[in-house]
Amino acid sequence: METFIQQIINGLVLGSMYALVALGYTMVYGIINLINFAHGEVLMVGALVSWTIVTALAGSGLPGWLILLISLVAAIVICSALNFTIEKVAYRPLRSAPRLAPLITAMGMSLLLQTLAMIIWKPTIKSYPILLPTEPINVFGAVINTVQILILVITAVTLAGLMYLVNYTKLGRAMRATAENPRVAGLMGVRPDMVISATFIIGASLAAIAGVMWAANYGSASHTMGFLPGLKAFTAAVFGGIGNLAGAMVGGIALGIIEALGAGYIGALTGGILGSHYQDIFAFIVLILVLTLRPSGLLGERVADRA
Repeated sequence: METFIQQIINGLVLGSMYALVALGYTMVYGIINLINFAHGEVLMVGALVSWTIVTALAGSGLPGWLILLISLVAAIVICSALNFTIEKVAYRPLRSAPRLAPLITAMGMSLLLQTLAMIIWKPTIKSYPILLPTEPINVFGAVINTVQILILVITAVTLAGLMYLVNYTKLGRAMRATAENPRVAGLMGVRPDMVISATFIIGASLAAIAGVMWAANYGSASHTMGFLPGLKAFTAAVFGGIGNLAGAMVGGIALGIIEALGAGYIGALTGGILGSHYQDIFAFIVLILVLTLRPSGLLGERVADRA
C-alpha cells in the first residue's frame, strides 16, 4: 500500500509538469491548428536559463527560495520572448500554407533550438543546485519533499489562473473567438495576430515553469532534456483531447499516474524481466490505444472551449 501511495504522489508530480507543457500544445493547436513540436525545447531553454541564473547567484548569500524565484521569472521572460520570435519568424508566414509546411518547420525549429542550446551551454549535463529543504515529509507511509509540494501548488495555481483567463477575461474571449473563426473575429474588432502571439507567450510561460520544476525536481539540466517531456506532453494532450484545456490537464495528470504506477509495478508484473527504467513505454502504449480506440481523446474537442 505504501508503494501504491508513493507512486501516486510521484505520478501527480510528474503529471503536473506534463499538464503544464500539454496546455501549451493544446492552446496553440486550438487557435491555429498547429502542433508546435518546438514546445519541448522551450522547456529546455527555461531550465537552462534558470540553471545559469541559479549558478550565478549561488554565492550571493540570498535565500534559496529567492534565487529560485528570480531564476523562474528570468526563464519565463526569456522563453516568452523566444516563443514570440518563433511564431513571428517561423510560423506566421506559413499560416495559409499547406498543413505539412508548418509541421516540418516546427520540427526544424526544435532541432535548431537544441543545436543553439548545445553551442551556448555546451553538450554536458548540468547539475542543478539544491535550493530548498530536502527533508522528506511522511504522508501515509510515503514521502514527499518541499520541491514536489511546490510543484503541485504552483501547477494548481497556474491552471486555475489559466482557466480564469480563458473563461472570464477580454483576452480569453478574444482567444475563443479566434479559435472559432479568425476571420469573423477580425471583423468584430479582435486582432488575431495579437491573440496568437499572446497564446504563444502564455504557452512559453507554462513551459518555462515546467522546465524549472523539472530541473529542480530531478537535479539536472541539459540541451537534450526537452525532447522526451515534450513528446510525452503531446501524448498527454492527445490523450485528454487536443484543443481542449481541461483535457490537457486531465491527460497530463492521468499520464503521469499511469507512468508512475507502471514504473512501480512493471518489475513484479514481468517477473523482473523489465525494470522501472522502461517506464517510457507506458506513455506510448497509451498514445497508441487512444489513437486507435478514441482518436478525439478522453474529453474530445469542443470548439467553443478551444483556446
